[in-house]
Amino acid sequence: MSRSALLVLADGRFPAGGHAHSGGAEPAVAAGHIKDAATLETFCRGRLHTAGLVAAGLAAAAAAGHDPLALDEAADARTPVPALRQVARRLGRQMMRAARATWPSAELDALALARPRGAHQPVVLGLAARSAGLTPLDAAYAVAYENISGPATAVVRLLSLDPFDATAVLARLTDDLEQVAEQATEAAHRAATEGLGALPAASAPLLDIAAEAHAAWPVRLFAS
Repeated sequence: MSRSALLVLADGRFPAGGHAHSGGAEPAVAAGHIKDAATLETFCRGRLHTAGLVAAGLAAAAAAGHDPLALDEAADARTPVPALRQVARRLGRQMMRAARATWPSAELDALALARPRGAHQPVVLGLAARSAGLTPLDAAYAVAYENISGPATAVVRLLSLDPFDATAVLARLTDDLEQVAEQATEAAHRAATEGLGALPAASAPLLDIAAEAHAAWPVRLFAS
């Protein structure tokens, strides 16, 4: 399949449920950590090099043909916060529905059967990329971009930030995005000989703490 499939997979309108999630932006706005385009850029850069790198590595490994069930366990180990594990599986379940309808494959069917409540979203996305004929690098790019485009889009709603300013933030992060995608793909290739321990395991404690607090909010605009 052509690289055009990557455009479909990375499109914000792909029905994978991401529009309902802020990627930690909602609690960051409430705490005053995000208040304008400059602080949004700082937040997205930090998220990209931590949670984004981890997710991109998992997606690249799934696209490279590593055992998705083992990757799902590796994702659990890299997601210490229950709230974020729940979100990742909820998004993975929705991604699975969209992927199986778009690029049906026996591998997607097998993972859906083994994880009826949902596998971690980056693993499902990587397997969807594989089913679409895309490369591990393609999968890493899609996940890395999603990790910053989601918060940027959410902040437009949360702060009434000018959409042009939010898009400019994403444009300024393209070099970081390429670095993260390439680093994640290299780790996925090393995992073939070194094991899944070679995959990134960067941490973002503030995102973890904020996710747990946000999950207890009685009223919120986004699911996470």
